[in-house]
Amino acid sequence: MDGLILVDKPRGLTSHDVVARVRRCLGIQKVGHFGTLDPLATGLLLVAVGRAVKLFPFFSAHDKSYSGEIRLGVATDTYDAMGRPTANPGGELPGREAVSEAMRSFEGEILQAPPPYSAVKLAGKPLYKWARARQAVACPPRPVTVHTFKLTGYRPPDVEFEVRCGPGTYVRSLAHALGEGLGCGAHLARLRRLSAGEYDVSRAFPLDRVEDLVKEGRAGEVVLPLESLLPGLTKMILTKTAEDRLQKGRVLAAGDIQRMLPTPNADETEPVGGRQAYRLFSLTGQFLGLAHPGPQPETFIPFLVLVP
Repeated sequence: MDGLILVDKPRGLTSHDVVARVRRCLGIQKVGHFGTLDPLATGLLLVAVGRAVKLFPFFSAHDKSYSGEIRLGVATDTYDAMGRPTANPGGELPGREAVSEAMRSFEGEILQAPPPYSAVKLAGKPLYKWARARQAVACPPRPVTVHTFKLTGYRPPDVEFEVRCGPGTYVRSLAHALGEGLGCGAHLARLRRLSAGEYDVSRAFPLDRVEDLVKEGRAGEVVLPLESLLPGLTKMILTKTAEDRLQKGRVLAAGDIQRMLPTPNADETEPVGGRQAYRLFSLTGQFLGLAHPGPQPETFIPFLVLVP
């Protein structure tokens, strides 16, 4: 059982809770997720099964899109509705155009400080542990990309929004910063992930449905096979001899490639490191691993092996 399950995560569960339930229903230990969703959030959670967990660097680099609601007037210590109020400036709330303009100011390459209650580490310790110990620490802001942050509805004090952003962006921090910029305070009241990379929540299964289908022996209906993943990378089919060389980590040459099948409109840029990457397959169609171009023409260096 190797592949990817698109889960529509319910509110109230952590991403780890979802992984634990998938692990139990499938009866296997090697299960993980790509891209954490807070308990408050719902929507698309990519759950990797078996050898697919090794592909984390690729999926974690995907852009993501969300819809949600920000409540103006009150800031919280967690930057969302699950936290304790920390400020209530009072006064009149801004008008629709002021809110929309403030949101647009966050679009582009920005520096963003992660929320105090997050897994980002400072001095080797997650920020949430500093926060729970009531120790105030300053985590340096990090560069993130916000492609769009737009107002879709405004019924004061509630701001409905859609956002598309790059990896590492905290929507909670966007909500908090919006409140600071408007001078009224704010926190994230609701969040739903709509997409991650090429995957859309419309294709996802509710967690209960995943468990039911697995119990019925229909796991194949919810697991996207390993061989279907990373379709944007050119596919190289290796000779039988090359399969043995791959498992030993040796450089592959042109003679090791039976066929090369470029993907139409392929994006061959590896999300981590900015180098080209190729999918390696056996003659029987098994996804064997990934390789970078080597230093010499028509050579390829394996950097991820998916077979034992």
